[in-house]
Amino acid sequence: MVALGTDWTLAGHTGEIPVGQVKQVTVGDLRLAVCNLDGSFFAIEDVCTHDNGPLNQGCLEGEEIECPRHGALFNVRTGVATGMPAVMPVRTFAVQLDGDAIYVHVA
Repeated sequence: MVALGTDWTLAGHTGEIPVGQVKQVTVGDLRLAVCNLDGSFFAIEDVCTHDNGPLNQGCLEGEEIECPRHGALFNVRTGVATGMPAVMPVRTFAVQLDGDAIYVHVA
């Protein structure tokens, strides 16, 4: 068992998010998109910086997720906007696995 502080929240379990898929997780008022890239998990804010679109509903290809509204692209590892019309990055959050449990640091 990994010792995690109070700023970590359970986002789900590895079996709930197949490779190449995304799960939306809500923590208070914060919406997260938790992504499975070949068994490695990453978490970003689930809001396109161009028009607030839900990124969890977009396509995940490689390390990029595409906003379903206007096609903006974001790197899920870094949050960097990699395709127009978005130019501002999305927030990223640290992820820690404990067995099959996925924890996200939301502080």
